[in-house]
Amino acid sequence: MTRLKQVFAQFRRSSAFAGFTLFLFVLVLNVVVQGPASFFTGRSLNTLFSKNMPLILTTLALAPLLISGTLDISVGIQLALVNVVSIMVAQEWGVSLFVGFAMGMLASLVVSAVCWYLVSALRLPSILASYALIYVVRGVNVLIMSKPQGKVPAEFYKTYDSLLGGILPVSALILIAVLLIWLYLMKTKFGRNIYAVGGNPRNAFAAGINPAWVQFQAFMVKGAIIGLAGITLTLMTASGNPLQAEAYGLRALSACIIGGLGFGGWGSMGSALFGAGFLVMIQNTVYYFFTLLPKVFPGFTVTSYWQNLVSDIIIFLGLLMTIVTAKEQREALKQGFVKQLKGGERHDK
Repeated sequence: MTRLKQVFAQFRRSSAFAGFTLFLFVLVLNVVVQGPASFFTGRSLNTLFSKNMPLILTTLALAPLLISGTLDISVGIQLALVNVVSIMVAQEWGVSLFVGFAMGMLASLVVSAVCWYLVSALRLPSILASYALIYVVRGVNVLIMSKPQGKVPAEFYKTYDSLLGGILPVSALILIAVLLIWLYLMKTKFGRNIYAVGGNPRNAFAAGINPAWVQFQAFMVKGAIIGLAGITLTLMTASGNPLQAEAYGLRALSACIIGGLGFGGWGSMGSALFGAGFLVMIQNTVYYFFTLLPKVFPGFTVTSYWQNLVSDIIIFLGLLMTIVTAKEQREALKQGFVKQLKGGERHDK
């Protein structure tokens, strides 16, 4: 019992606790609004995972960047890049979609390397550099695929949108795999160095750690996860669209902050997961809430725009509460955003 109290006390002091609390609250609220009998079904859980996996993975992809003290807000449009490359390679080359997915993953890693070069090598402000990259990637997307087109073989998207053993969503296996790989990475040299570089890159350099190389590794991890997110987006939509998912970048950043992540060695992958869970649960709760209103008030109708407005207001309040209540995270975010706007500095001077 004492050990359990110690573990809880340690978790309560961690950066992920605020995000976990918010996620738990909206999860309970979702179950109440939707109804336990409806929520705890394989079909309901499968819908939650399969339809939201691109956003969840995008949020997780930002975690290593924020921890290492940098940022890439172009991650949303990069999902569309993976999508169009995957579809067009399979369609134009007449090869298996697996080859298309491999090329889409490669495209994600290349864009991540370009962003790293701009931010860590040329030391451009990460917010401005990655914002400009949005338009570059968008242009590349349109060059590859001028208009929405293509299709995914039925066996691919049906497998993605199915249950393993009638209980576990297949899409959730991708999330589990990413989390397990991240746990392994945290036990390696990279796991130690990423927090050192994020916390104080100058001290890390003095200790023999190359900040630019560590951030390159973080960008490659981000690129791999974004590649997977783009693949899930392709399987979810079963077609190609060069201009989709651009808003995922800022939504993922919001989820990271709500979950307890800050710039420079502050937060964890768990923070990103809880933040993404909060966004998913809020959207689901608001949807079912507005579905119930016509039953309570006959004749009541509302458009999806109102649902989006209400969910976005709640997300904003969650952001505000997280920043106001977590002093350490607030300071880390304040210093981090200033650094992202000013650009990097040399660590050997």
